[in-house]
Amino acid sequence: MAPTEVDSDDETPQLSIGALDALKEFYRERDEQIKKFEEIKAQAEDDLEVREKLSMDAFTEDWNASQFWYNDETATTFARQLLDGTKDETHIAVVSAPSVFIQLKNLLASGEYSCRPQITLLEFDERFAVFKEFVHYDFAKPMKLPVELKGSFDRIIADPPFLSQDCQTKTALTVRWLARSWTAIDPSKKAESFHLIVSTGERMESIIAKLYAKPGLRTTTFEPKHAKGLSNEFQCCSNFECDAWTWAK
Repeated sequence: MAPTEVDSDDETPQLSIGALDALKEFYRERDEQIKKFEEIKAQAEDDLEVREKLSMDAFTEDWNASQFWYNDETATTFARQLLDGTKDETHIAVVSAPSVFIQLKNLLASGEYSCRPQITLLEFDERFAVFKEFVHYDFAKPMKLPVELKGSFDRIIADPPFLSQDCQTKTALTVRWLARSWTAIDPSKKAESFHLIVSTGERMESIIAKLYAKPGLRTTTFEPKHAKGLSNEFQCCSNFECDAWTWAK
């Protein structure tokens, strides 16, 4: 009896050279990401000052979680405005904007600023727990936060993760809960006044105006940009003018 021939459909599939190269590149990039993250983790655990400039490259975006990091220029612009005029006693909250937090860390480590304000990152992504400033935050539970944070912050930046009325409203509840005060800036006491920045999609403009009317939030001329681009047009709203922006007419 002649031996049975193996059907060609049962043979082990072979990847093409192009597919193998793509697979090798995927693993190379993955290994680089892991290495970068472990370096940041080790440094943060040792509670050391930043030895090398931190980068968001170690934290890949998850678009399903609506993660879209700002480019370095935008994140640094926000960070500078949050630091302008601060003191050691100033408390800054960064709500759902980790790329701004990273640039705050970089600027404070650069030696450019003599002050050391207290910074807190409120963020859902547990990868950022490598930083001592991290506090886990879920916008769906707007005030489920450590009680000592209530009414503690002089300056806040918020970037609600989703362009929905529900997310915007709940994030605003968090911001109000965190804020030391909830009034518009007194021009004669600008440095001591509560500073607020909200960066979100343009289509949220009307609800943002209602949610933050009391602290005097207004649309500005600054256009936030994202590292990998974004189809939705973003806008910066603030309750103060500065070198980086004025209020839109």
